[in-house]
Order: sequence, then structure tokens, then C-alpha cells
Amino acid sequence: MTSENSVVEIHVKLLEEGTACSRPTKGVVLGNGLFKLLPTDKYDPKDEHWEFVPGSIVRAKEVRNVDGTYLLAVTQECSKNERDCITMSAPRPE
Repeated sequence: MTSENSVVEIHVKLLEEGTACSRPTKGVVLGNGLFKLLPTDKYDPKDEHWEFVPGSIVRAKEVRNVDGTYLLAVTQECSKNERDCITMSAPRPE
């Protein structure tokens, strides 16, 4: 079991890559299946379009593949103020 405020590896889907892929990053465990995404050391929003940007609060699920099991961010959690989700959403290209 992972305790709250510990940091774990979590994957985020990359958008506009031409094939399904994800980026491993870190996330702070908030409890109840929620994580706060942290940026990678070289995070550049102009280079990679994450489904959920660093700072987003996300819910994750375990995914299994030939390499093992990993956490994947699948939904963004919003507060009562829906604008919180809008400001944390991944930027769309112009």
C-alpha cells in the first residue's frame, strides 16, 4: 500500500503522436485513487501534448502489458468550480 504524499511513477497519454503512447512521470499520492501529476525534468508543453498537464489531479488505473504493470492517468478530477478543470486541461494547438 502506498501512503498519502508519497511519490509514484504514473503514465500520461501523449496526444498528437500518430500512435498510442504515454509518458512516464511522477505523481503525488493524494489518497482515494487520486494523484497530482508532476512534470518530468525536461517537460516542454510545446514539444509534448500531455492528455493531463502537470498539476492536474487525476484518477489512475493499473494497466498490464508485456513489460509489466503501470499506473495510467485516465480521468481528471474537478472541484465544484469547473473552471479549475479548464485551466488545467492540456493546451490545444492553434
